[in-house]
Amino acid sequence: MAQQGPPGLTVPRVLPPFDANAAACAPPSGLSKVLAFAQDNEREFMNGVARGLAAAASDRRLEFRLAQARNDGARQIEQVRQLRAAGVGALVSAPVDAIALAPHLQQVIWSGAFVGSVVPPPATEILNAPQYLTGKVLGDAAAAYIRDRLRGRASVVLLTHDSLQFLAPRFAAMRDSLKAVPGATIVADISPATVNKEGGEAAMRTILLAHPNVDVVLGADTVVLGALAALRAAGKARPDQFLGGIDGEPEAVAEIKRGGPYKATISLNSPVFAYALGQHAADWLEGRSVPQAMDILPSAISAANVAQYEADLADPAAVWRDATRRASYLRMYGNICYDTRDQYLNFPWSSERRPTAPVR
Repeated sequence: MAQQGPPGLTVPRVLPPFDANAAACAPPSGLSKVLAFAQDNEREFMNGVARGLAAAASDRRLEFRLAQARNDGARQIEQVRQLRAAGVGALVSAPVDAIALAPHLQQVIWSGAFVGSVVPPPATEILNAPQYLTGKVLGDAAAAYIRDRLRGRASVVLLTHDSLQFLAPRFAAMRDSLKAVPGATIVADISPATVNKEGGEAAMRTILLAHPNVDVVLGADTVVLGALAALRAAGKARPDQFLGGIDGEPEAVAEIKRGGPYKATISLNSPVFAYALGQHAADWLEGRSVPQAMDILPSAISAANVAQYEADLADPAAVWRDATRRASYLRMYGNICYDTRDQYLNFPWSSERRPTAPVR
């Protein structure tokens, strides 16, 4: 696709904190008051994004449109092309194929619309998690459990997403945490064929053929829940195991409340961050300055805080209105508005990036 507009910010940089009092800009013209979500698949985490966006659209009197790609990259590209042709004012994307979709998202950006992205660039505003910290919170919880409850020895399975460069730091952090426990042995460190329960279950079935006694399984909630199903089917699930995931998915939370092998989930509260993206989309359409990037901060779900977590999951608008609760979930960086839209992010942004030392 031929270049038709500015390339955006392509050199990685550290963004300053978001200035909520930044000067307003002109609002975009000729675009409809529509917030669309190009959703990659229907796993619960992404369904939570859709719920949060829909709630924000309703509260800000925007029309909400949902485009389900169902893991089909070509289908998603065509959906985004149609949304651009329709002149939508705001689009949030969870890409199936980030590289293939990128030039089509640029087309939407060049139209003057707000483009939010769940992790990969390009976007007016990128949503990410501090990936190393997210993995470290889970890895440290697992390491502490091995030391305290498993007498310092455990066979560990990591179900990774290392093929996705944006998520690789979370698994590097888990490995670093486990290195601190000499008796923790990683017996399998693989990426399931698909990032869903079926993929996790299939991977775990294969692992159990070589390693029938597993003590710890770590990964995203959706694949770890699949691994739990495989352990149960094989009669290898035990109450003293530590299964832990990332995303705070409702089924994982239910397993923790029930008791048993599933001990922890690291919350990345998707309705809360999606509601914030929806608010920023509405602000953009009104000519306000919005963040260029936003962190969703990880927090471990336990019996002590699960009730508040579930309340926040059900009512992200209440979190948005409460500055203290909002700050416990979200951290915002940089400023951009319609007049400065050429400053969109076109590099893999992370708040964990450190300033580059000057060349001497």
